[in-house]
Amino acid sequence: LVSLSPLPPLQNPSRMEAKALPLSHFRARAGSPLLLSAEASSAARKGSGAPGRSRASRYDAGAPPSRAGRGGVWKRDDPEDSPRRTGMTGVPKLNPKFSTKRAGTSKVPIINFEVSHHRAVAAVRLLRADKGKAFVDLLNEKANDSGENEMGYVERTLGFSTRHLDDRDIRLVTVIVAGTVRWKRYIDYLIMSLCSEEKVFSNMEPLLLQILRIGFFEILKLNVPAYAVVDENVRLAKVALRPGAGNMVNAILRKLLLLKETDSLPLPNIEGDDRAQARALSIIYSHPVWMVRRWIRFLGKEEALKLMNWNNSDPYFSLRVNTTNGYTRDDLVNRLEDLQVHYEKSIMDEFVRIREGMQAVLQAGLLKEGMCAVQDESAGFVVSVVDPQPGETIMDCCAAPGGKTLFMASRLAGQGKVSALDINKGRLRILMEAAKCHNLDDIITDIHGDLRLYAKESTVKYDKVLLDAPCSGLGVLSKRADLRWNRQFEDLEELVCLQDELLDSASLLVKPGGVLIYSTCSIDHEENENRVTTFVQRHPEFTPQGVHGYVPAEFITDDGFYSSSPTKHSLDGAFAARLVRSMH
Repeated sequence: LVSLSPLPPLQNPSRMEAKALPLSHFRARAGSPLLLSAEASSAARKGSGAPGRSRASRYDAGAPPSRAGRGGVWKRDDPEDSPRRTGMTGVPKLNPKFSTKRAGTSKVPIINFEVSHHRAVAAVRLLRADKGKAFVDLLNEKANDSGENEMGYVERTLGFSTRHLDDRDIRLVTVIVAGTVRWKRYIDYLIMSLCSEEKVFSNMEPLLLQILRIGFFEILKLNVPAYAVVDENVRLAKVALRPGAGNMVNAILRKLLLLKETDSLPLPNIEGDDRAQARALSIIYSHPVWMVRRWIRFLGKEEALKLMNWNNSDPYFSLRVNTTNGYTRDDLVNRLEDLQVHYEKSIMDEFVRIREGMQAVLQAGLLKEGMCAVQDESAGFVVSVVDPQPGETIMDCCAAPGGKTLFMASRLAGQGKVSALDINKGRLRILMEAAKCHNLDDIITDIHGDLRLYAKESTVKYDKVLLDAPCSGLGVLSKRADLRWNRQFEDLEELVCLQDELLDSASLLVKPGGVLIYSTCSIDHEENENRVTTFVQRHPEFTPQGVHGYVPAEFITDDGFYSSSPTKHSLDGAFAARLVRSMH
């Protein structure tokens, strides 16, 4: 490509004109337009030889010819040999045995030390998450240990490697990825507002869009110096894409800085009918429209806004001490103090809360050595509703990943059994590995299967059966940053049907006089109270029992159910009901 005319260096934003950037602004001289789509850029490169490429992205003799186009994955004869520049519109699969040597050669991949490595990793992770190929993981325990995979994705997507991330980098990646995903709708609205033609945004290359999103998030939500945001993201765009892409990032970020400095960021008008107002609020608070409308309808506007603010805030994490291994909360507190991790004690005896320092906890091995587990108090209260007693037999119907399973087993004091049933064999394996760390593997028995089939065939009955049902997860959106974009209103209808099926099946496993506990991590009445009501209508042999005495009164609804609210209790949203089976 012919390089664009360079923009002047970043100066005082107040001197810049506060106008939207037209498409023509980004057109090069001599008939070389800035290519905004993956397909167009691929076509142009075929005849250009891609001059002006940064030295950090040079190819060796074994590399693919002429960058191979970003509109699709370049094909090799050797399936183990990976392309240098794929993943712009799709995410390639990575061989789990990926090594630090380039596949198919004996050369070490080129490592670019000029590019901000944590931003490069964040951009690739965001790209993969957008394509549904990655889970936005706020607890990336093995970010260094799994560096082969992490760096492998970066290299295959960008065409070069960055150095492995240290603890500070990992924290930055976590903050940037989670925050950018949370604020995606608002950020995209602003990016589109700075482009006078909608096709500038709609045709933007996916990787370029991720780099812009990162820059916008850093400028709007993080206390990062403006010059660093502009300089680092421009460099990343130039090296990972081309000089013209860097010029575009430079111009748009400078425009954003001016709007922020003059307090003139565009916002949608909150006016019109309910639907129009919900659309505007969904942009301002960065949530799907259907969630905003539903929450305003059932919670009221003021409570809905509080809930969205909670979901957009940085989450805290709770640690539950493992008393089975002989640890006390004081032991955990002492370790946290040694690690200089700030904490606060929870209202539950086994829990402490931390807002920062999770990486230090993970690196110190507190989870691996079985001292504690990551678990929100809202889940702890669900276990309190179950009320495991020594000598009881308990079935956890949808057990994985196993937090409640481990907590229930620890409450049995070595007497009794917990059967952990789950349809996902891999997650069950992880659960049992955690059980060994907590010295609970002799209490917990794993069962791989579908509850609906298992319940029909099993003749075993249990004292207590916990169904922590698959749900929308609307109570945990502060920790699951990506979940809001992965849920549709139609999902609720499907989940409600599944929850009813699972409840019917779980009821078959309860002894006469036993207890069925139904729980979710949702705050939606349709998934909670309404499911219990319809279940009792279908199964009159079950009677709801109030949770009084099992959890504090502030968490008990008028109907006697357990319910935690993010805005009222500063906990994840959760629900639980006790249903006692008659003796006949």
